[in-house]
Amino acid sequence: MQTTPASTRRSANDRIHLAQHDAAPAIGPNRREIMRHLRAARRVILALLFTAIASPIQAVLLLCAPVGRVTFAAFYWKTIARLLGLQVRVIGAPMKRQPAKPGAPAPRRPVIYVCNHASWLDIPALGGELHACFVSKDDVAGWPIVGTIARLGRTVFVSRSRQGIGRERDQMQERLLGGDDLILFPEGTSSDGSRVLPFHSSFFAAAYGEAAPLIQPVSVVYDRLAGLPVGRSSRSVFAWYGDMSLAPHFWRIAQWRGKRVSLLFHLPLDPADFASRKALSQAAWDVVADGAAALRQNRPASPLPQATRAGLPVPAFG
Repeated sequence: MQTTPASTRRSANDRIHLAQHDAAPAIGPNRREIMRHLRAARRVILALLFTAIASPIQAVLLLCAPVGRVTFAAFYWKTIARLLGLQVRVIGAPMKRQPAKPGAPAPRRPVIYVCNHASWLDIPALGGELHACFVSKDDVAGWPIVGTIARLGRTVFVSRSRQGIGRERDQMQERLLGGDDLILFPEGTSSDGSRVLPFHSSFFAAAYGEAAPLIQPVSVVYDRLAGLPVGRSSRSVFAWYGDMSLAPHFWRIAQWRGKRVSLLFHLPLDPADFASRKALSQAAWDVVADGAAALRQNRPASPLPQATRAGLPVPAFG
């Protein structure tokens, strides 16, 4: 008896599952579709209400509480992820800068978290786990609601133009020197989630300078939908890229249950170990892409083997 390959069966199951979820009935909406829309409406309303409450609190914290503004921003994103029904699985450990205390050792070096980018959901997923500021393209600052949230979260806006590289490098280094860690998407745009796009070495300019940060690669993969493993077809539910509009995608993703994203934190890289930012950029890409491939294929993923397999130094940071 001839057997069907597992990958083919998974692809077929994905198509059937998506068709059952998205197909409109011939005569009027059925009960399942009504429940999906009610679920989405509840999540959207709760997210907007929570944002309306959280925004003035964060605005006050920006004026008078340097530590509180960072921890509250992380609390905000973690809550948004929960309201949207997104489970966040963390593999490995993010590097965190320890606050200085009297008589204690010097605080840990600043960190730039370097991540692949597949969806706007990356923001609440990463923002809820990291006490750090995002680096984003400058046109986001003008988006309704989103731009306000980004500014309240002290996002660093960059133009990605050659003329602005020096100024934006200085801006990021100033943040690092001031005590902030940064979250960076060096692909420069979001992808369809099926691969990691090449990293732009210009994004690593801030890694060399007075602040001397560590670079921690992070692989981000959406691997569960409706409680089932995500395959090639269902991956498109999460992906937000190109000229997709945010509001329709937000509404669609809010209808789904059983969503999960896995964040794989690899061992940090020291820029001093690499001859140039191009070499550092390629090394970070190798690790992120390797980890993302393992997560997409539902293989066991671990920070140490990824770094070792890429032939990178394994630093002994505490």
